[in-house]
Amino acid sequence: MKFEHEKTNVILKWFEELSKIPRCSKHEELIGQWLVDWAAEHNFEKDMDDVGNILIKVPATPGFENSPIVVIQGHMDMVCEKSKKSNHDFSKDPIKFVYEGEWLTADETTLGADNGIALAMALAMAVSDDTPHPALELLFTVDEETGLTGANALQPGFIEGKILINVDSEDEGVFTVGCAGGINTNLTLPLSYEEIPAGYKPHKIIAGGMKGGHSGIDIALEKASAIKAMGRVLNELALNLDLRIVDMTGGSAHNAIPRDSEAVVVFPEASWQQAKDIVAKMEQTLKTEFANTDPDRHIDLEQYSGDAVNQAATTEETKKAIDFIAVIPHGVDAMSTDIAGLVETSNNFANIKIEEHVVKVLTSQRSSVVSRLNALTARIEAAARIAGGDAVSGDGYPPWQPNMESKLLARAKEVYKKQFDKDPVVEVIHAGLECGIIGDKNPGMDMLSIGPTLKYPHSPDEKIHVGTIGMVWDFLCQLMLELK
Repeated sequence: MKFEHEKTNVILKWFEELSKIPRCSKHEELIGQWLVDWAAEHNFEKDMDDVGNILIKVPATPGFENSPIVVIQGHMDMVCEKSKKSNHDFSKDPIKFVYEGEWLTADETTLGADNGIALAMALAMAVSDDTPHPALELLFTVDEETGLTGANALQPGFIEGKILINVDSEDEGVFTVGCAGGINTNLTLPLSYEEIPAGYKPHKIIAGGMKGGHSGIDIALEKASAIKAMGRVLNELALNLDLRIVDMTGGSAHNAIPRDSEAVVVFPEASWQQAKDIVAKMEQTLKTEFANTDPDRHIDLEQYSGDAVNQAATTEETKKAIDFIAVIPHGVDAMSTDIAGLVETSNNFANIKIEEHVVKVLTSQRSSVVSRLNALTARIEAAARIAGGDAVSGDGYPPWQPNMESKLLARAKEVYKKQFDKDPVVEVIHAGLECGIIGDKNPGMDMLSIGPTLKYPHSPDEKIHVGTIGMVWDFLCQLMLELK
């Protein structure tokens, strides 16, 4: 499609080129090599560190040689999610664009505008013949979506610039100046299995159709968690019949609210109708609770048709696993008392699976207050120990504390007001951004996060408002002139 804003078409062309290259989190080798080759083709100085972060240096245009260096930053990886009916292979298939009026989405997969649009805008600026700018450092990090590990691995001095513009925010006209910190925790709970008693048959329970979404952005919307919904169904079944769990899976990325979950269980064949009635009742309960947020959610009980099932967790161990799921928190833990409407602390019950008779859980905690982040993490670790399991938490990443006296922020507000005849919104968000880490490693950094309007990231509903791409571009170009 062609749009009236000329640079929008250029940026979308770059974005489409990038979207042909696999770039799921932890698998950025191909996109990294493509960017290195691109820099060499355009005679730009480049560098790649030990983990794959890339820095491309773009000389200043004439007249801007003495202006301060500006770092334009985004991450290479994307959350790779697809609908149940999609056959897309993220390891080789290009993302298929679908235009719906002013919105661009993908065909039953995540679009990857989070954060491919940042790369596309940076490349467009680097090679534009009519865009004056200071010297640029294009900083593209790896593995942002699974814990900002690329940014965490950056070495001090890798970048020289002290002005950083992160293009990973998701609302045009909104300047982000602070964000939450986060910690991921891996929990394990071993289960004892035994032979299935005579007369017991395997069945599958499916919890699906949840909307999901970004656990930092959408956690306050009270969307259904497929894992927690499954846990409630299993609990009702276990209270009323001899249920024994065989397997369970659910969730995907640490920062995606779980959309789907499945469990394989066994119970007496004579209890089939009772089990169906219980699941149907729970389906109606969840339909009522989540009518506004997840109208398409569903809970189904089916006859199992997979590999032979010979063993299952004992009745007691099954109840222990169900209790384990119940006590792990999910959702908002505390709201900020400083900023109205801001989620301060939350947890995403991100992933569950059973491997070799061990329940494995991944949780992702966020908070703008470090002490409360640590307290929530300690509570989750305690839940594992009380259940008889174990917990290991990562190092996490720090919150980005807002600097309302920032010179970059003041200049950006002036430019935006002059250009669009309205004031930008200045906010702190609950989602994680790499700015906190980068600023911590490079003292004195003045930072701002911006971006075009993006909806439903980390889900197959992800879409970007095309008209806002040109608005962000125009603002960014004008800001470059003002930084001279």
